[in-house]
Amino acid sequence: MSVDCTYFKPAGVPTRSLEEVVLAIDELEAMRLVDVNGLYHDKAAEQMGVSRRTFGRILDTARKKVARVLVEGMALRIEGGHIEIVKQRTFACSECRHIWNLPFGTGRPKSCPACDSKRFRREVTT
Repeated sequence: MSVDCTYFKPAGVPTRSLEEVVLAIDELEAMRLVDVNGLYHDKAAEQMGVSRRTFGRILDTARKKVARVLVEGMALRIEGGHIEIVKQRTFACSECRHIWNLPFGTGRPKSCPACDSKRFRREVTT
């Protein structure tokens, strides 16, 4: 995910007088998937490559941090590196070697569109 704004604070309050909360990039991603994109937790967990239970913990922690920042008038810093949002997933068929892309949020394909094989995998993009 490319995050252009990484620091938020109450208007008119000097930064030096604010307590700061750090929101990890995976916490922001969890909120984006559920609260912005409207995904169910199981689908969002799949996209992040974590278990449903782990996803729930990440999301819960993120929401508590953001709520605390808003309620207590604190600063929020987003940290954790640069992660590129990939708009599509790439799949490769083990039978015919066909490679195809599907947008996120459309679910896992049932078969290869070229040969109808069930033997395919999701390619990891780096």
